[in-house]
Amino acid sequence: MDSLFLDLRGNSIPMDQVLGYGASAVVILQDDSAVKTPLRYSWSSDADVKMNTEVIQREQENPCDGIVHCIEFAREATHLAYMANGDLRKYRKTNRPFPQLQLLWACQMARTLVYIHERRVLVTDIASRNMLLDVDLSLKFCDFSEASILPPDVDMGAVDDNGYTTRIDIGQLGAVIYEIVTGNKCDIDLFRDNLPTDGRAT
Repeated sequence: MDSLFLDLRGNSIPMDQVLGYGASAVVILQDDSAVKTPLRYSWSSDADVKMNTEVIQREQENPCDGIVHCIEFAREATHLAYMANGDLRKYRKTNRPFPQLQLLWACQMARTLVYIHERRVLVTDIASRNMLLDVDLSLKFCDFSEASILPPDVDMGAVDDNGYTTRIDIGQLGAVIYEIVTGNKCDIDLFRDNLPTDGRAT
């Protein structure tokens, strides 16, 4: 059965190849690799596809152990290592990791977030659905489609990007750690007290 997504040539992507999708990309399984391509529907404009392509190109910078490994970069796609154990949210629903593994994951995520912030990037969407588990159960950040890339000389302790700050990233990371330990999802609504016209995170 075909999905609603189109590949780079404009052909429908079979649903059984789709590993996941987000605001700007669809990830498909291709030759034992996870291939991230710009999100494209039959009704997508060229401008939409161009913007989604730019997001993928931005994600290809600065490899790190705690971020899903890129096998190959192409102009309009990123070939990622396939994470055999899927995302943390689904894994945690059916598995109870032992305390040492929980601590290891918390340390891996914290070290990776420090690395990301040192490169002047705000993730802004840290969630268990955006953490993938490799075959050895090592944890990797995977989705930077909502991330903000900031100037190299910015003070990360003082930065405020439409309400998003390093403190919000750290708070979201804390919610993921809570979910790992308790098995319960902890939602953080950054727009709960906003007026409908106010898009700032608070």
